[in-house]
Amino acid sequence: MRTQGLAVLVAGATFTWIGAANAASVEDRCAALLDTSTPGLHIVTAKYTPAGPSGDDPQRAMTGASGAGAMLPAHCMVQGEIGRRTGSDGKTYVLRFELRLPDDWMGRFLFQGGGGTDGFLANAVGSIPFQGSTGNPALARGYAVVSMNGGHDGLDASFGQDQQARVDFAYAAIGKVTEAAKELVTRYYSAPISHSYFMGCSNGGREAMIAAQRYPTEFDGVVAGNAGFHLSRAAIGEAWDTQAFMRIAPPASDGRKVLANALTDADLELVSGAVLKGCDAADGIRDGLINNYRACRFDIKSLQCHGDETAQCLSSDKVTAIDQVFSGARDSRGNQLYSGWPYDAGVASIGWRQWKLGSSQDPGHPDAISAMLGAASLSGYFLTPPSSTVNMFTFDFDRDPARTLQTGAINDAVSTFMTTFEQRGGKLLLVHGLSDPVFSASDIMRWIEQVTQDTDGGDAAKREAWSRLFMVPGMTHCGGGPALDDFDPLTAIQQWVESNSAPEAMIAKGKTFPGKQQPLCSYPKVAMYHAGDPNHAASYACESVK
Repeated sequence: MRTQGLAVLVAGATFTWIGAANAASVEDRCAALLDTSTPGLHIVTAKYTPAGPSGDDPQRAMTGASGAGAMLPAHCMVQGEIGRRTGSDGKTYVLRFELRLPDDWMGRFLFQGGGGTDGFLANAVGSIPFQGSTGNPALARGYAVVSMNGGHDGLDASFGQDQQARVDFAYAAIGKVTEAAKELVTRYYSAPISHSYFMGCSNGGREAMIAAQRYPTEFDGVVAGNAGFHLSRAAIGEAWDTQAFMRIAPPASDGRKVLANALTDADLELVSGAVLKGCDAADGIRDGLINNYRACRFDIKSLQCHGDETAQCLSSDKVTAIDQVFSGARDSRGNQLYSGWPYDAGVASIGWRQWKLGSSQDPGHPDAISAMLGAASLSGYFLTPPSSTVNMFTFDFDRDPARTLQTGAINDAVSTFMTTFEQRGGKLLLVHGLSDPVFSASDIMRWIEQVTQDTDGGDAAKREAWSRLFMVPGMTHCGGGPALDDFDPLTAIQQWVESNSAPEAMIAKGKTFPGKQQPLCSYPKVAMYHAGDPNHAASYACESVK
């Protein structure tokens, strides 16, 4: 039981949350949230949790970070439900959320994005994408943190049969949970929220961009990592890649093709090595990182064998398939359906293979994430109406893209006109891996350029005052790859919002390059080596290049 009031800083002022000396104990105050009476909102549990290590939730990987093992402060943990109903498919739907309220609250609120197609309730601790186990989660930094299930339970896409479930997953759940969570935060602390943030990676990154685009008055700062913002088109891209690789995949003993064997690890290492050979030194140093990605002009055809395939070259079939994939999905008339991809060193990483090819030798059960998670979401959610016959292997690039338009209209965070978010002082920090195998790095760069045109009239300096993109060489999806993938975007966005200190760069490190630190630069600038110890961030400068 606490015996003193809790001092909290809000907007430069200090107020005191009344503790046990003048009111009920924190345990009682937490339990009192069970009596919350708001139409459509039901508090299932309100439990006071003492300080200690975070529990390990295996589903947390889908949120782009894991808070397992992190030390958490004493806090009130609330789980609630919004809008329980029976769907048009006869299933029960309920929007579930978890809210954690630390004793030592610093006046900040964080909405923690989900992952995949949601359908699970992650621990609301505010793990920092890209920091893995090394970062202090938001809850331990004094944030109140909320997570949600996106309006449905289950990791499959069967919710796509129900109209309201589609709307909730696409965007509406964000607004509903934000309203409920903010009400509970202010009620619990008897004080206003000073600053509201949203942070997520993958689908959580898409949700972060949705928050800025469709709820522009709710959040002061948004961090969107490896965002699936163009998700309906990325789903088409997954089908395109799967079909391209399956065409060249060798058959198993029963004659069926094995997707994982379309390219060997040696093939991918050959491509990665050639990309590094051609592009690594463009930033002033050969160190395994292609910082000056804007100058990379790699052509896969340079690796094509002139005779039999050897360890130093690729067959024409493999070159054609890789070229088709990196050029992006198209219809038979050559119209671009999804963006192409930049060549980068991460093509040989396990993260790239896991998404594009997998490793399963069972021809009936490919384990590439694009062919599993992507297949279910494509047929069950992105197609309208859902289809049991169209899948990754049967998708028709002339006929079927039109069937994704209805979902894309509600789901994709592609809006580039964000004047309200900008004018009220909102800040948007985007991070993307150049080797992301599921959401194209070229696509997010194209989006930020369009934002410059549509919101700020082509004035890049004006756009950079409120929206910045950081590309991470070598990084695959939400971390991993031959990259410096350990950095802290939450601190960066907090300083930007609260101190108007715009991040010109974020200092990054990574397990692949022990002892090395280097800046990640605000797009379109890149990190160029000048002189000194190549492991020191001070040896690099963020520069504009052509």
